[in-house]
Amino acid sequence: MLVTGGLGAIGAPLTEELEQRGHDVWVADRPWNERDRYYRCDVSEYRQLERVFADREFDYVYHLGAEFGRRNGEDFYETMWQSNAVGTKHVLRLQAEHDFRLIFASSSEVYGDYDGVMEESVPLEEGPRQLNDYAISKWVNEQQIMNAADRHGTESVRVRFFNTYGPGERYSEYRSVVCKFCYRALHDLPYHVYEDHHRSFTYIDDTVRTLANVVDSFHPGEVYNIAGEEYYGIKELSDMVLGYLDKDDTRVEYRGTEAHNTLNKKASVEKATRDLDHEQRVSLEEGLPRTIDWMRDHYDLE
Repeated sequence: MLVTGGLGAIGAPLTEELEQRGHDVWVADRPWNERDRYYRCDVSEYRQLERVFADREFDYVYHLGAEFGRRNGEDFYETMWQSNAVGTKHVLRLQAEHDFRLIFASSSEVYGDYDGVMEESVPLEEGPRQLNDYAISKWVNEQQIMNAADRHGTESVRVRFFNTYGPGERYSEYRSVVCKFCYRALHDLPYHVYEDHHRSFTYIDDTVRTLANVVDSFHPGEVYNIAGEEYYGIKELSDMVLGYLDKDDTRVEYRGTEAHNTLNKKASVEKATRDLDHEQRVSLEEGLPRTIDWMRDHYDLE
């Protein structure tokens, strides 16, 4: 197997999980790394990616290598489009040539301005409007994959992540809302909360376990939501973080609605539960302390 983006917040624990299950896993990512089964590779550069597949044949490729996040996609849109759209096109060209099965990491962002329970059929049947470049890029990727299957008979599965969080996600202003709240609260830094928004959250272990299950129950052409079954307001999330840290909200600025961002993300996970044995084992109340404790250790905080 190959995991592109295999050093990332989801890619690294996924690689570990697959190896624990006995798979021979190789990683492709951009930084230098001491890992034995490793290719330094930027998926947006075809020559670099082509060399990986010339060197070794893979049965399955998990394609997680991409730029992440709405604000990142606005501030660095050139890099985002090159990595996400062009990079995925490179992978699909090589899939048609080398005949591997693809598992593609999409995003709940593809549901755009849809405000109901997000079943997998919604983007095609309801045609919601994606609200930012990152969201658009992920829907472009899914259409690229569907078109490749029609034209070349390639076999792929798409998975849509819903707010995956947990240990291993290092802070930046472009990371997930859980990561940002935990980090900034730990460091007594101000942050803002959009009170009108609600989310399904997914602890990293639950995401990775279901993602690894795809190769054991591979249904070409399928798409799955991977999400927790709990549903919280963003203010509830902030309150839980502050409560665990025994801090008040004096450094929190409350706002209403964030422009260009989906208001509510409530996921249906019936398909993933049926086909991939998906299960939420870690609640947000359990996962947040684990995340905060990991950050304390990672950033050497008392």
